[in-house]
Amino acid sequence: MTYQVPLRDIRFVLHELADLSGVLALPGFEDITSELVDAVLDEDARFVEQVVAPLNRVGDTQPAQWHDGVVQTSPGFREAFQAFVKGGWQGLSHPARIGGQGLPRLVAAPVTESLNAGNLSFSLCPLLTDGVIEALSLIGTAEQKALYLPPLMDGRWTGTMNLTEPQAGSDLSLLKTRAEPQADGTYRLSGQKIFITYGEHDLAENIVHLVLARTPGAPAGVKGISLFIVPKFLVNSDGSLGARNDVYCASLEHKLGIHGSPTAVLLYGAGKGAVGEGAVGYRIGEENRGLEAMFIMMNAARYAVGLQGVAVSDRALQQAQAYAAERVQGSALGGAAEAVTIAHHPDVARMLGVMRGLTEGARAVAYVAAGCRDRAAHEPDTARREHSKAVYEYFVPIVKAFSTESALEVSSLGLQVHGGMGFIEETGAAQYYRDARILPIYEGTTAIQANDFVGRKLVRDSGVVARGQMEGMRATVQSLMAVQGEHEQACELLAERLSAAVAAYEEAVNYVLDHAQSNLRGVFAGSVPCLMLAGTVHAGWQLARAACVAVAAISGGDTDSFYKEKVATAVQFGVHVLPRAQALSAVVVVGALADRYAVELVADKG
Repeated sequence: MTYQVPLRDIRFVLHELADLSGVLALPGFEDITSELVDAVLDEDARFVEQVVAPLNRVGDTQPAQWHDGVVQTSPGFREAFQAFVKGGWQGLSHPARIGGQGLPRLVAAPVTESLNAGNLSFSLCPLLTDGVIEALSLIGTAEQKALYLPPLMDGRWTGTMNLTEPQAGSDLSLLKTRAEPQADGTYRLSGQKIFITYGEHDLAENIVHLVLARTPGAPAGVKGISLFIVPKFLVNSDGSLGARNDVYCASLEHKLGIHGSPTAVLLYGAGKGAVGEGAVGYRIGEENRGLEAMFIMMNAARYAVGLQGVAVSDRALQQAQAYAAERVQGSALGGAAEAVTIAHHPDVARMLGVMRGLTEGARAVAYVAAGCRDRAAHEPDTARREHSKAVYEYFVPIVKAFSTESALEVSSLGLQVHGGMGFIEETGAAQYYRDARILPIYEGTTAIQANDFVGRKLVRDSGVVARGQMEGMRATVQSLMAVQGEHEQACELLAERLSAAVAAYEEAVNYVLDHAQSNLRGVFAGSVPCLMLAGTVHAGWQLARAACVAVAAISGGDTDSFYKEKVATAVQFGVHVLPRAQALSAVVVVGALADRYAVELVADKG
C-alpha cells in the first residue's frame, strides 16, 4: 500500500492545538518562520513517501543478514540512509551551537512520526543516534563533543545505547560488564550486551556505542554504574578512523517484528578487534553516575517511541481505510440489495472510527508535549520555563505508554477490518501488528512508565500538574456546552463524556495521593490503569478541542470536509473510548484489594 504523510492533520494539530505560532515566537527561533516549517514538512513528506516508505515491506521480508560478525542491512536501506544524510535530517532539531539546524521539537515531532510511519525498522537507527547526540552535548567533555558530534550530526557515524545484558533486563543493578582503567586514562571493557538496535550495520563508517559498565570497586547496584563511549573504530585526534575496536557482533536476534532493524548481540573484550583484548572506552560523565547520564538518552527515546506508536497506528489506519473502501461484501442494512463496500457496514465504520480516534488523539497529545519541551528550553520567564518542564515530564510516560498500547489496538483492529485477508502476510496488515508489539516493551515497558508516572509525576508534586491539566479539560467542556446549531447535540455528548472522564481521572489521582504513603504497593498495582486513564482522558481532551475549532470553522462558512471529519472523529472517540475512563478509575481505587488476591495466584509458583 502507498503511504501518504497526513499533512492536513499534522498542520491542523501544530497550529490549532500545539500553538506553533507561540513556539516560533520564543527566543532562539527568530529565524524559523511558518513558511519554513511548511517547506520542511513538504520535503519530509516527499522523502518519506518516495524513498523510505517503499522499503517497509522489503525490510520485513528481507531482513538484515549476519555473517562472521558483519551485518548487511536490507536491500535499499544503505541508499535510503545516504539520502537521509544528504537531506540533513539527522540534525533537524539539535541546537545550532553543536552543528544542528535548531528547529523546534514541535516541528521535529511530525518529521519523526512520518519517518517511523514510512519504515519503523529504518527509523530506529537515526532515533538512537539522536539520543547519543543529546547525551554527548549535555555531559560530554569539550574534546568528546568536538570529536564525536560533527560526524554523528552529519550522519557519517551512528550511535547506540548499550544497557541490557542476559541477566539484566529492566533491573540494571544486575549489570556485570566491566571497565578496567588504563594508565592513559582510557578503559578496557569486557562483557556481553544484548538487544542492541543497529549495534552492527553497513549504513555508516563508524558506530558510537554508549555502554553502561562497572569499574573495579564500584558500589553494588545502580549506584556503581558508569557510562562509556566505545566506538567501533577508534578515532584519532584529527577525527580520522583508527584501529578496529574489540567490539564484535556475535549474532542478530530473530524477532517477531521490525525485521529490517538489526538487533545485535555484542561482545566487548572478546579479542576480536585490532587493539588487543578489551574494548577501548572513554568515560563520559562522572564515575558511578552512568545511569543518570543514560537516562538523558532514555527519556529522549521514550518520547520518540511514543511517536512510533502514532506512526504505526497511522500506517495501519490508512491501509484499513483503503481496504474497507474497495472491498465489496454484502448489501447495506436497510438499503438496496446490491453489494456495497465493507466501509458501509456499521461495525467496520465503528472500528475505523476507533482507529482514527486513537491515532489522531495520540498524535495531538504527543505534539502538545513537544511544544511544552520547547517552552521548557526557550521560555524567557523562569517560572513559566520550570512549569513547562514539569508538564513535559508529566507527558513523557503518557505519550510513550498510551501511544504504543493504542498502536496494538489500532493495528489489531486493522487486521479485523481486513477479515481473513488480514491474517495473510501478503496483504501487509499483519506487519503493523507484529511491528507494534515491541513498542510497549522497549525503552521501558508500560509498567515502568506507569511506575514513573505515579511515583515521580503524580506523587512527587502532589498532583499539581495533573490538576492543572484538569482545569484545562473542564474549560473545554464549557466550550462544548456553548456550541449551538448543527453540531450542538454532538458537542453536548462530547461535553458529557469528557466531563465524566475528567471526574474519573480526578478520582484516581486523589486515590493515588491519599494512599501512596500508607499502601504504595496497592497504588502501584493500579499504576498501569492509572496511566492508561491519563492517556485516554488527554486524547479525548485534545480531540474535543479539535472539535471546537472545527465547529467554529463550519459555523463560519468553511465547507472543507476535513472539519466535519474532525467532529466525527471526536464523537467516535467520545462514544467508544472515553467511557473506558470510568472503568480504569474503578480499577485504580481498588488496586490494593485486587493486588492482595493477585498475589494468591502467583504465591509459591516461582
